[in-house]
Amino acid sequence: MISQTLRDARRYEETYEKRIKKEDRPEFHFSSRVGWLNDPNGFSYYDGKYHLFYQYHPYDPYWGPMHWGHAVSEDLLHWEYLPAALAPDQPYDRDGCFSGSAVELPDGRQLLMYTGVLRVPQKDGGFVDEQTQCLAVGDGVDYEKFEKNPVLDVKDVPEGCSGADFRDPKMFRNEDGTYSMVAVNRAADGSGQILLYHSEDGFEWKFQSVVAENKHRFGVMWECPDLFELDGKDVIICSPQDMLPEGFEYHNGNGTLCLIGKMDPETGRFTEEHNQTIDYGIDFYAPQTIRTTDGRVVMLGWMQNWDTSRLQLPDTAWFGQMTVPRELSIRNGRLYETPIRELESLRCNPVKHENVVFADGVISLDGICGRRVDLELELEPGDPEKIYEKFAVRFAQDDTYHTAVSFRPHESIAKVDRKFSGSRRAAIHQRRSLVNSENGKLKLRLILDRFSAEVFINDGEQVMTITMYTDQAADRISFYADGCVKMNVMKYDLITQE
Repeated sequence: MISQTLRDARRYEETYEKRIKKEDRPEFHFSSRVGWLNDPNGFSYYDGKYHLFYQYHPYDPYWGPMHWGHAVSEDLLHWEYLPAALAPDQPYDRDGCFSGSAVELPDGRQLLMYTGVLRVPQKDGGFVDEQTQCLAVGDGVDYEKFEKNPVLDVKDVPEGCSGADFRDPKMFRNEDGTYSMVAVNRAADGSGQILLYHSEDGFEWKFQSVVAENKHRFGVMWECPDLFELDGKDVIICSPQDMLPEGFEYHNGNGTLCLIGKMDPETGRFTEEHNQTIDYGIDFYAPQTIRTTDGRVVMLGWMQNWDTSRLQLPDTAWFGQMTVPRELSIRNGRLYETPIRELESLRCNPVKHENVVFADGVISLDGICGRRVDLELELEPGDPEKIYEKFAVRFAQDDTYHTAVSFRPHESIAKVDRKFSGSRRAAIHQRRSLVNSENGKLKLRLILDRFSAEVFINDGEQVMTITMYTDQAADRISFYADGCVKMNVMKYDLITQE
């Protein structure tokens, strides 16, 4: 039975999405059907298609009472919007249906688990968000909330831990047919932790163990956990809030964290061997993974940052987009990310320049321009006796505006910089990362869409992501050198086919 609240949301999105022109959206990054989008939810494969749900406020391009938007795809690039899947329409979730996940049940139905939020007034006049884990079952379009919701609440967290910060369940089905789920929670010491739950049937859940504890190492509260096996290792990803910087590895504010190690199946505890940032740029948060039908682990993230989420186009009916899906691997003990290989099917109009040597200035190259571009660069010193001081590629450029990626080989520092992109806000516009480079050599792959840039460094060893809202007429690309640089350039346009 579809509630009136959900029926209203579906009617609204169907009416108002028609007012958004195709050219006013990203070309190949998933964006909100209408209104606001943040975390990816329920990223899964079901009934022959990939399903993506997402945190959604259809009525406004700003955060509001959370619904679940919904879309499906056969290749993770071309998406078809489906009607909104969940709305805050029950006593236990009236203030929002927050992040969660999806699995397929043995009987062919799809099971959603999400965090229901109820804002409870306090005696001091304030409010506390009571967060509980809830279920809904459906056929890939329509979902019915479980009659015994919520299935987990404050009594199901370890003693002394918070029921106000208990959210973002990520379910997965085990080889024996049972189910496991990880969720985040604020521990008794005030910092984040990841909890493990177990279920025989997907409907009745019991606490199993504390998988990993923050103990104030990485920010404060953790959000949006994921746990999966990759290349013989177990991997945890999550999004810490209110981080402090550690060199160039972690930055201020809300960030992302990858832990590589091993899970002990007996104790349900994770032993960490390596930790790193997932994305070193400005706009990336709350990623979620899926295992594709051919066995790849693919990750999708919200291409935004809470501290800059007011940077958006004026008078637009949508806000929020996802990254390009990224294939994950572990190499040299660390996480690597590369654009999903299906992206190459969008390539057209190739332009190649080899052994371009230039020094102390700015150059442009024939055919190297555009705002929907896949650009591959290989850099090395043009003078083998002297390493250059700085290199930069500038894009989304006209006589007034540009965004840039730069590299200083003597410090091995790469930087993304959008301060000249047209923003009038004193927000975060630059971020730097320490990269691996030998004698000034570096590989860059730049994926440009209408409102974003994703920079893959050294075949995905690091990634830096930013959004930008420069006028689309600014489509020049140029190259800058302080010193002498030699480079190979390969450029493709990226165009989706209807």
